[in-house]
Amino acid sequence: MDLNALKIFLAVAQERSFSRAAAKVHRTQPAVSQAVRRLELELGEQLFDRSSKNGTLTEAGRMLENYGQRLVRLAEETESAVRELRDLRRGRVLIGANEAAVHTLLPLVARFRQRFPDIVIDVRRVPARQIAVEVQQGSLDFGALTFHPSEEGLLEVPVGSDELVLLVPPSHDLAHRGQVAMEDVAREPVVAHNDPSPARERVLRLFEEHHVPLRMVIALPSLDGIKRAVELKLGVALLPRRCAITEIASGRLVALPVNGVSRKRQVMLVCRKAHRSHAADAFLGVAQEKPARASA
Repeated sequence: MDLNALKIFLAVAQERSFSRAAAKVHRTQPAVSQAVRRLELELGEQLFDRSSKNGTLTEAGRMLENYGQRLVRLAEETESAVRELRDLRRGRVLIGANEAAVHTLLPLVARFRQRFPDIVIDVRRVPARQIAVEVQQGSLDFGALTFHPSEEGLLEVPVGSDELVLLVPPSHDLAHRGQVAMEDVAREPVVAHNDPSPARERVLRLFEEHHVPLRMVIALPSLDGIKRAVELKLGVALLPRRCAITEIASGRLVALPVNGVSRKRQVMLVCRKAHRSHAADAFLGVAQEKPARASA
């Protein structure tokens, strides 16, 4: 149904006059008559009682007036919603990340929210192996990774860095060391995450290559659970430093670099090079600013 013709019909129905409606919508009276006639032909029903001189609606006309008003309001709401998307007063940014990467993303999210408070940020837990594929397919706007994906057509933006450290309670024998060796870690019971990831596999492979097997005694589903287990002296943990900033600052945990293991790793935000939403473009702009690249 022609929305412009519908608006003209509603003007005639409101004014009860083709001439007054023509003046209201800034059209000639023949143009108004033609628009109404097109609707009647499309619907197969007469909309106005031609025997009446005051523009009386037929039963079909009254029904169209009722539904037509709703359709016009819905069209106006749709146009408004699209304008709000363009003006960044509405929208959503969907990000895939594992639990550890969230800690690196939060400063970026905070900067974005200060500038675009009406945009919803939705960070979903997605296995690292799936992130690049879902970004490429458009299921995610962005993904947080610590390795270069093999998928094509993706843009990579560094948003921070981190390093793997050994977390121990402050009373632990190793806590006073400035650095520990892989052999020191191998002698300790290790609390690990039970969610497989490329980062975890790289660490395990590194220890295996040095013929220093890890003794993992507890596997837990969350970083908070792992940190709490270390505080309770159930074991030590190898985690990114940023994941335990609060506990390290308060003295509840001590972070120790591990020789041969602890090295800076870049956290990258990946997105499609084209076909992004207005909200995603705005988020990318904030991520590409210098403060995001300089964060550690």
